[in-house]
Amino acid sequence: MAELLSNSRAAPAERLTDYMERPLLDNRTYRVILLGNKLEALLIHDPDTDKASAAMDVNVGSFSDEEDLPGMAHAVEHLLFMGTRKASRGVGFPGENDYNSYLTKYSGRSNAFTAATSTNYYFELSASSTPSNSKASSLSSKKSLPIPKSQAPLYGALDRFAQFFISPLFLEETLDRELKAVDSENKKNLQSDTWRFHQLNKSLSNKKHPFHHFSTGNYQVLHDDPIGRGVKIRDKFMEFHSKHYSANRMKLVVLGRESLDELESWVQELFSEVHNKNLPQNRWDDAPPLSTNELGTQIFAKPVMDSRMLDLYFPYQDEEDLYESQPGRYFSHLIGHEGPGSILAYIKSKGWANGLGAGPMPLCPGSAFFTISVRLTEDGLKNYKEIVKVIFQYIAMIRETPPQEWVVDEIKKMSEVEFRFKQKSPADRTTSGLSGVMQKPLPREWLLSGQSLIRKFNPDAISNGLSYLRPDNFRMTIVSQEFPGDWPEREKWYGTEYKYERIPKDFRDELTKVGRASAAERPAELHMPHKNEFIPSRFDVEKRETAEPLVTPLLIRNDENVRTWFKKDDRFWVPKANVHVTLRTPLVSMSALTATMTHIYCELVQDALSEYSYDAEIAGLGYSIGTHAAGLEVSVDGYNDKMPVLLEKVLMSMRDLDVKQDRFDIIKERLLRGFRNWNFQQPYYQVGTYSRWLISEKGYINDQYLAEIPSVTADDIRAFFPQLLRQIHIEVLVHGNLYREDALKMTDLVEKTFKPRRLPPSQWPIRRALMLPEGSNFRYPRTLKDPANVNNCIEYMCFVGVNQDRSLRAKLLLISQMTDEPCFDQLRSKEQLGYVVWSGAVVMTTVAGYRVLIQSEKTPEYLESRVEDFLEKFSTTLKEMKDHEFEAHRVSLINKRMEKLKNLGQESNRFWSHISTEVFDFEQVDRDVEHIEVLTKDDMIAFYDTFIKPSSPHRAKAAIHLVAQATPQPTSSSADSDSQKQKLIDLLARFLTARGILADASSLAPYFEDVNVANADPQAIANTTARYLLNDLHIVEDEVAAVMEEGKAALTTVLPSIGIDAHAASDKSSTVSQPASLSPNEVVIVTDVHAFKASMAVSAGARPVKDLSEFEELEPKL
Repeated sequence: MAELLSNSRAAPAERLTDYMERPLLDNRTYRVILLGNKLEALLIHDPDTDKASAAMDVNVGSFSDEEDLPGMAHAVEHLLFMGTRKASRGVGFPGENDYNSYLTKYSGRSNAFTAATSTNYYFELSASSTPSNSKASSLSSKKSLPIPKSQAPLYGALDRFAQFFISPLFLEETLDRELKAVDSENKKNLQSDTWRFHQLNKSLSNKKHPFHHFSTGNYQVLHDDPIGRGVKIRDKFMEFHSKHYSANRMKLVVLGRESLDELESWVQELFSEVHNKNLPQNRWDDAPPLSTNELGTQIFAKPVMDSRMLDLYFPYQDEEDLYESQPGRYFSHLIGHEGPGSILAYIKSKGWANGLGAGPMPLCPGSAFFTISVRLTEDGLKNYKEIVKVIFQYIAMIRETPPQEWVVDEIKKMSEVEFRFKQKSPADRTTSGLSGVMQKPLPREWLLSGQSLIRKFNPDAISNGLSYLRPDNFRMTIVSQEFPGDWPEREKWYGTEYKYERIPKDFRDELTKVGRASAAERPAELHMPHKNEFIPSRFDVEKRETAEPLVTPLLIRNDENVRTWFKKDDRFWVPKANVHVTLRTPLVSMSALTATMTHIYCELVQDALSEYSYDAEIAGLGYSIGTHAAGLEVSVDGYNDKMPVLLEKVLMSMRDLDVKQDRFDIIKERLLRGFRNWNFQQPYYQVGTYSRWLISEKGYINDQYLAEIPSVTADDIRAFFPQLLRQIHIEVLVHGNLYREDALKMTDLVEKTFKPRRLPPSQWPIRRALMLPEGSNFRYPRTLKDPANVNNCIEYMCFVGVNQDRSLRAKLLLISQMTDEPCFDQLRSKEQLGYVVWSGAVVMTTVAGYRVLIQSEKTPEYLESRVEDFLEKFSTTLKEMKDHEFEAHRVSLINKRMEKLKNLGQESNRFWSHISTEVFDFEQVDRDVEHIEVLTKDDMIAFYDTFIKPSSPHRAKAAIHLVAQATPQPTSSSADSDSQKQKLIDLLARFLTARGILADASSLAPYFEDVNVANADPQAIANTTARYLLNDLHIVEDEVAAVMEEGKAALTTVLPSIGIDAHAASDKSSTVSQPASLSPNEVVIVTDVHAFKASMAVSAGARPVKDLSEFEELEPKL
């Protein structure tokens, strides 16, 4: 009755369009509606999808932050998820974790991000509450049966999602915790040059434009400072939501299996109650991002990593309304070109640059930049002024001639090809992206195509855009660790060292002169690009109806020199293909030196090909060359029309490489910096490398490459690479819009180009992993090399056995599904250990295990103790799990494993992964499901208690500890300590009362008079409470001890919710790092990795799941 009443109050929705310009192969149907409250929604019916999704884009972001509360919009994004009233239909969703728990139940996920002018929320989950099966999953032609609303996962998710925009609670008890999550997110990025330079550019911009804001926020500015000013911060966040979140500023996208009529009725029912305040679109037209005070200036910035960059920022026209012509793409194409005649080709020939990029950078309605960014060499840094001159010489050349229609036609043609054959992307990427697009002033019929297609040649708009690219209308940034050598100032939010000054007048005068120079005064090497011969012209696709797509490629050649795998595309029907080639050789991984030389060789080949391959790249045809444990890998992907031409050029360049000394010196120096900079990545990016190195029988890490590269010479590479190609085994995968004959011809091309000697199978590299013994408990600590980084990291791993054991693998996958949300909720949301918290299955070479990864300011020892506490308690959670909950997890995992492939690339990558591992387990998904379907709760309890539970004497565990050199500034808490103390006392009284102890908060309070609760650890608080129980309530000691043991565990979780850091004191306690009841086997610290590996047994190498002859089809079928 309430639903009917709600529907009857809602004004009918207006249908804006049922037509959508869409790609050729898009079988989705679309409808755009406008609800009575002016909330606009795009509905997408996808009959084949196994994932449903929705996204809401709200036209408010960090540009709307109040000046004295930077990061406010970002904080509201975090807090919006913390529970809702759900008053409208009487069924409450008050739990802060209800939304994520519901999504996890249906293999779902969610996320959100805050941009300058919008905040975007999105989720994805299974389209069905019942398990998929292999046939239903693989057949894209079968239509799914309609699902009753009460059983549709999407409806339940939308019901919860809608409430974030109707009645969010901004729960008081979650406020401090989520602000610390914002703070942790900010600290994660403090040593990232990308974030540092972006904020430096913002901080030095016009203070009257919101681009100047610090958008992320931190605990100091969102909590301590406003509380110090007497601000009630929860009220402020709710006020922000009330002021800016209006239905007419919201764009909703919903994608599901359900019909458009059904989706429309759900959206009408669930979102009509979002309040409409009739707010105008956010615009900032009254001030430019760079005023005359900032134009004509130069910033010298010192990076964390050893990098050299030259960036030019031009205030530029807002092109939101120019969607039919998109003039910025004209300049991006010409200035950013890498072929003959381009800026990059010229400055690269001078030895000044490694790369260049250019393009418009929209800021907000009314404001934009056009940016040009150059990656400098050492000589380029010395000659940066000459590079700036070359850029303005090229711009002058563009200005000399009218806008060239043939250039626009070329861009237009490729945009049409790309859109026409665009393949589906994951559901949540679709909804999130389109909800943002809906904020643009596009005709609703062009929501899919409007940003992709260029529809007309607009010379006036091009000329107007060109008028912004002037020597008096830009700012310049030079990034280097060496030049100029003095950086007297520090940016407020990230601490970036910089020097800021006017561009010298003599240089400005030179640029003005250059900008007016004639063709005769410019380098002859600068000219317009030639016409692109790589633009495809043949798009024929032979579509053969198949009862069921093949799940395995065919082995169409298998001899002593070559294996060729082939599959003609039978799912996606696009004029594209993917070709992967492995040149198998033991030389690549023979030593750190040979691995380093191979890396240099690959970079030299790509450098030599850059001018030639650029035309192919912009025509949708790409290539890559790299290394892995088995040898060299070459890939070509894109439109198949000109693919053999590019493949032949790549192979010949590999064979005939001319190692030029000047390019070798530049490439070597760039790689040397890259190896050094690797150590300055965020710790969670680094930890997996050390984990794999520790567990793999053979492999190398960054320090080993760094030790070798200085001694490598150009002569070394000249002598080495012919040996690398001399004796190899060739393995090829050809997949897509190609025929068997094409695959064999490409294989012949590889073989004839290199003419290699046979590599006997006895010499093929064998990949193995260490087998940690039962009951082992290893810890490998490493000190991080960035002296300013404050974040530690831990990767905690429990190994269960070889990955080819199907039963073990199924159990591992199901445990990962079961612990995913509880682990994140406990360690990230409740305990606030850090912004980065992951858990799940991990495969290392041939062995599989379970891992938890955390990046945090807390010590690794403390993090390990919290992981063990969670894992130990989850054993009880598993035992107490209801049958219907267990079944829901099993169904969710099956649906996750059976998720449909979205595009040709996904299927190619799956095939190549199975070929590269030499297991050839192409039917792995179906086999996984077969083993998951028969698992029982007792199976899982036995598995968990043996392999993962910390107190198990049988489990094999290793933990990588990455230790920060710097210590964090303590998160200041100037919140009223009396208020904190009272909240703590009230919590304790409720905790004791819930356990049958009639505690009185007023009687408990005197015991805490002299306790500094902000710095107290759970043990100290428990001891104080115990004295109250013994002295005032006269409870016996044994009972007090039992209650306090339970209380300490609870305190760790609840203290952060009232602003008390439960971990500050605990971090320093050695007793916490190794609780007596957990990990019965003594921790062994690994100090010598070579000795550690020597003491371990190794696994068998990878073995095919069946004889390769079963995949063979060596003769074509008639």
